Amino acid sequence: MISIQTCLWMNHEAEEAAKFYTSLFDGRILRTIPYGKAAAKASGQPVGGPMTVEFEIAGSSFLALNGGPHFRFNPSISFFVSAEKDIDRLWAELNVKTRMPLQRYPFAEKYGWCVDRFGVNWQLMSAETGQTISPALLFANKKFGQAGKAIEFYNSVFPNSKVDMVARDEKTKAVLHSRFSLAGQNFVIMEGPLEPDMDFSPAVSFVIRCQDQNQIDRMWSALSAVPQAEQCGWLCDQFGVSWQVVHRDWGVMLENADPAGRERLMAAILKMKKPNLEVLERALRG
Repeated sequence: MISIQTCLWMNHEAEEAAKFYTSLFDGRILRTIPYGKAAAKASGQPVGGPMTVEFEIAGSSFLALNGGPHFRFNPSISFFVSAEKDIDRLWAELNVKTRMPLQRYPFAEKYGWCVDRFGVNWQLMSAETGQTISPALLFANKKFGQAGKAIEFYNSVFPNSKVDMVARDEKTKAVLHSRFSLAGQNFVIMEGPLEPDMDFSPAVSFVIRCQDQNQIDRMWSALSAVPQAEQCGWLCDQFGVSWQVVHRDWGVMLENADPAGRERLMAAILKMKKPNLEVLERALRG
């Protein structure tokens, strides 16, 4: 069974961010994987420092990755929070820069868009459905007009997917707001204006956790559209969105391996484009 996890590419703040988000949304940290020599050399991070921190907030799975100052968060991917209560508290804790003030709008009793201290964008809206967090993709500039195609494409690729709603502009037919789920993970898609130099980037990627090699092969073949972006299980799709395709137990494998086994695993994955589970299992065994 496939599941999807959101990955946040940090410079060196993965632990700090995970602690902040889990305290804010009453979540929990699942595991922290340290850097070994091979991965540290490839990324420029210190050996023994945190490489990844896996955590859960509001029922959603996240991975914070310390990868260095290569990518920056921007509004092209934000996180849409529906909250029945505590919206004012969440706003006060998250808001470092206001993009849209928290107030009443024609479409919501209370809504606001802000940027937090790590540069991550958040949209908060009052709702009566409890607290949920959904990645929100904004198709803008050259991507404007492709949101409908993206919704259809993603729902054709992922199992256990459905479209809940699509609201379009009457004149332009642009997607004003759409809610759908892929492999059980809720997503939001919108089309609208954005600064010209802002677009999807690996700062936010989505980790597809697969059951076996066949699923890895199928998802890789369906999604990968930029050959030069293929590296260490990472790929980029036709819309510029970044994905990682891994075995569902990849984090557990790294956590349970002894230091030598973890070093062999990372050395092996760094040489790959698409993950090869047989080679990785041999590396783990030594």
